[in-house]
Amino acid sequence: MNQPTLLIKDADCIATMDDQGTEWRQASVLIRGPDILAAGPTKALPADQLAQATQTIDARGHVVIPGLVNTHHHMFQSLTRAVPAAQDAELFSWLRTLYPMWARLTPDMIHVSTQVAMAELLLSGCTTSSDHLYLYPNSIRLDDSIHAAREIGMRFHACRGSMSVGESAGGLPPDSLVERESDILRESQRLIDTFHDESRLSMLRLALAPCSPFSVSTDLMRESALLARQSGKQGVRLHTHLAENDHDVAYTREKFNCTPTEYAEAQGWLGEDVWHAHCVKLDDHGIGRFAATHTGVAHCPCSNMRLASGIAPIRRMLDAGVPVGLGVDGSASNDAAHLLGEARQAMLLARVGRSLTPFGCNQGPSEMTARHALRMATRGGADVLGRDDIGQIAPGMAADLAIYDARTLGMAGSAVHDPIASLLMTQPTHTAWTIVHGRIVADHGQITTVDLPALIGRHNAMARSLAGQ
Repeated sequence: MNQPTLLIKDADCIATMDDQGTEWRQASVLIRGPDILAAGPTKALPADQLAQATQTIDARGHVVIPGLVNTHHHMFQSLTRAVPAAQDAELFSWLRTLYPMWARLTPDMIHVSTQVAMAELLLSGCTTSSDHLYLYPNSIRLDDSIHAAREIGMRFHACRGSMSVGESAGGLPPDSLVERESDILRESQRLIDTFHDESRLSMLRLALAPCSPFSVSTDLMRESALLARQSGKQGVRLHTHLAENDHDVAYTREKFNCTPTEYAEAQGWLGEDVWHAHCVKLDDHGIGRFAATHTGVAHCPCSNMRLASGIAPIRRMLDAGVPVGLGVDGSASNDAAHLLGEARQAMLLARVGRSLTPFGCNQGPSEMTARHALRMATRGGADVLGRDDIGQIAPGMAADLAIYDARTLGMAGSAVHDPIASLLMTQPTHTAWTIVHGRIVADHGQITTVDLPALIGRHNAMARSLAGQ
């Protein structure tokens, strides 16, 4: 059976995000099935190839980039956005405030909140996302998130999170939300065997993700790393939180008598199959070890600002060779999931952060350019997730694209000068089209795969239930 062929025709500008940073004007992308068949200036593409299209999108007046990649999220938290008691709290007190609400989560709540979070990401231009689900009360399983992702059509890296050290054992979470470590490891193996797809252009991969140094044991960290690496499947990765704020660092020093990087390395948690969220307080030694081992970082600027955790030294990480992607983090600590907006914040925060360094060290606004931030949101995220098939526009790559209308009010006067930088400078509210795996999943503010108004209604009713309203 012939695969459908979609032509994105005559875009004003296409940013490929290839190694050379190639950008084309008046260009097209030809998609066949789940991957890209051809791309380039329209006049340079063979006419017989363009004639193969069974569907055409007129992209005149539009800007096309690779689909954005989100490397850290807690999608269930979309049900607890802007909770008054947690609005002005730092990380530890924020968690203690929300744990009791999260203890009432149900499988249906996970399914619905996952789709709400993914809808918001898709509308912003994000086509691949990880999600770190680390609590499992009331018969919740990671399967609930996985089925939700399949229905809405997002490329998904599902992280089987876990918490095993409760308050009575010196951890942060309540005892009611921790699991037995033998159960965690058994369930991790089941999920890998059942769902992990190691093939190229895979829509679903798994990672093992003990939550943090203050909620799991060193034994679970080590055993999870061994399980991921000896699971019998290629590409099972490791993910956790590390060095998020001063309290996090202090806990690691007091409990383990070492820095967060030393703790991670001692448990086998540095390496090209590992990525850590936040790393706001990563010191020079940590940056050096991350670079030497090609350990990834999920940079979450909005959450780091929201919780007053600090400004991560991203420019130093990038210059050292650390793989860095972007993450919107939990919807209750951002409180949004607009990944293009996250890239804009990464650009701005790096600039203001550098201005706080000693005189003579400031590179000024060039500390983080719009294209630097966009590369983190595409190629950087792909690298962090261990993917060589997403994050750029080229033949053979996944047909994951974000297409923005450059003729809107928000981009007036900017796209005429620099259509690529204008995406970061002006932050369009949503894409014109978002394409995942060759399929149009968002069309001018509407999700094509689920009934979005009905989904939002169910989500809001569940949020009221969690709040006791």
